[in-house]
Amino acid sequence: MSDPAALAQRKMQFLFALRSKGVTDPRVLTAMEQIDRGPFVRGLFAERAYEDTPLPIACGQTISQPSVVGLMTQALDLSPRDKVLEVGTGSGYQAAILSQLVRRVYTVDRHKRLVHEARRIFEAMDLANITAFTADGSFGLPDQAPFDRIIVTAAAEDAPGPLLAQLKVGGIMVVPVGQTDTVQSLIRVRRHESGFEYDELRPVRFVPLVEGLAPDS
Repeated sequence: MSDPAALAQRKMQFLFALRSKGVTDPRVLTAMEQIDRGPFVRGLFAERAYEDTPLPIACGQTISQPSVVGLMTQALDLSPRDKVLEVGTGSGYQAAILSQLVRRVYTVDRHKRLVHEARRIFEAMDLANITAFTADGSFGLPDQAPFDRIIVTAAAEDAPGPLLAQLKVGGIMVVPVGQTDTVQSLIRVRRHESGFEYDELRPVRFVPLVEGLAPDS
C-alpha cells in the first residue's frame, strides 16, 4: 500500500484491535507499532497483513494472529535484560517483536526455508539481537541455556520437559498445550526453586509441535 494516509489509518486500526483483545502492556504495543507485519506476509495474503487474523506462510505453517502474538508476549512479563528462546520461528514476526523488548532472542525452527527467509527479514530490518537456527525446537537449545523466558509457537501435548529444564529459576515459559488441533489452551509456566507453577490463560489454536527436522532441511 503506497498511500501514507491510508497506511497510517490501517496501522491505527491494527493497534486498536490489539487493545480491544486485551493487549494493554504499553511496551508490547509500542513494539508491535514499531515492527511492521507487512514484510512477514507475502504473496496473495500481503494485503491482509494488518488484519487481526492468522495467515498461511510457506511450509504449511502460519503467521499467528497479531492479538495472540501480543497476548503471548505480554504473558512473558519481559524485562530489557532477558535472554529469550522462541521455539517455532515461522515467519519471524514473533521474534522481531521480542527483539524490541529484550537483550537477546534465540529462535529455532525445523524448516530451513523459514529460518533462511526470517534471517533475511531480520537483516533488512537491522534486528541484530536475533539469532535464528534450523533445529529440532522440541529439545530447545542446550548450548545457549538457561533462558529467562521461553515462548513456544506450536502446540505440544504438555509443556516439553527439555524446555522446562532450560528455563531459569524465576523464569517464565508460555506454550500452547492440547491433545488435538481443535482443543488447545495457552498456559504460562513459572519456575520456582521448589518446582513449576502452571496458569491457564486462554483457548488457542496452533500447528502441532513436531519433533525432528523437516524434509526440506
